This record gives sequence, structure tokens and C-alpha cells, in this order.
Amino acid sequence: MAQRVGRISEVATTKEKKGLVPASPATVWRWAAEGRFPKPFKLGPNTTVWDLDQVEAFLAKQAEGQQA
Repeated sequence: MAQRVGRISEVATTKEKKGLVPASPATVWRWAAEGRFPKPFKLGPNTTVWDLDQVEAFLAKQAEGQQA
């Protein structure tokens, strides 16, 4: 199975477009730097992506915590 990846424009939400996470690009980057969100990785010198399976697992974990 191929790994699914997404750029910040797919992961974060902006005024123009809804992303997977209801947070701004700046917040997603900050959370990743703080270790609260999955770390991105480089595909090339100008291309950084997130593993979408890890992002979805993060969202599921957050949802479980809110239901408790």
C-alpha cells in the first residue's frame, strides 16, 4: 500500500479552504514543533509533507479524549 501524504494546504484550514485539521497553517506548524502534532518530512528541498495516516490518527485520538 502506498503512503498517503499531504502538504500544509491539505492539512490546515484557511479562510479560503477547509483542511483536515480545523487549525491554521501557523498553528499546525507550531504544534508540530512542540511535538503535539505529527512531524512533517521533506520530499525534496522545497517540499514538506505530512503522513495523512498519522494526521488522521491524531484527529481520532483527539476525538476520543473529548468524548471521555
